[in-house]
Amino acid sequence: MGDAVFRHESAVEYFKEMVDGALAHQGLATQELTAFYVVQLLTSFLQRPILGEHVDEAPLALRLAKAFEGSGAEQRASLRQIGDVALFVSGFFSDSLSRKLVDVDYYVSIGGCAYNALSRVETDTFSSVFAELGEKFVGFVDVLSEVSERTSCSSNADLLRLYEKWVKTGSRRSGRLLVERGVVPNASLRSTRVQ
Repeated sequence: MGDAVFRHESAVEYFKEMVDGALAHQGLATQELTAFYVVQLLTSFLQRPILGEHVDEAPLALRLAKAFEGSGAEQRASLRQIGDVALFVSGFFSDSLSRKLVDVDYYVSIGGCAYNALSRVETDTFSSVFAELGEKFVGFVDVLSEVSERTSCSSNADLLRLYEKWVKTGSRRSGRLLVERGVVPNASLRSTRVQ
């Protein structure tokens, strides 16, 4: 049967290696604490129980509006959950969003807005982390997309879908992948996003 090689490492160690590699490959400079936050985010989604957990199924935009009506720790927890879900979904499942009512740009806008709101709480230890996540949201989507591809958690994107993603988000990674496939993206065709 041959010699099987198994790596014995925790999910944190595994995702740290994957995230660090993707950050380096994407050329995304980030604080160590922000990289650690992304690793913890991936680990938390891996460890979430599928059943038995109350999940708010309202659209993220409605959840964001409701969070802005709140205050204090409850508001911060809601904003963090919205930002985390938006980042995870847009990074790991952007290809499947093409068949949905909303697309990846919706998640990018909502997630960036939630993280930016969190960054304004100066007493929060993670304020600078949330500021960086909000400012570089598309870059972190690219990092999670690469992690997803390397872990075989997403299907291969077809060329048209990759181009549509580049048009909607301006992702440097999507642009590079298009060039690698022989398509030179035209920046003058990109739609402008409202921030």
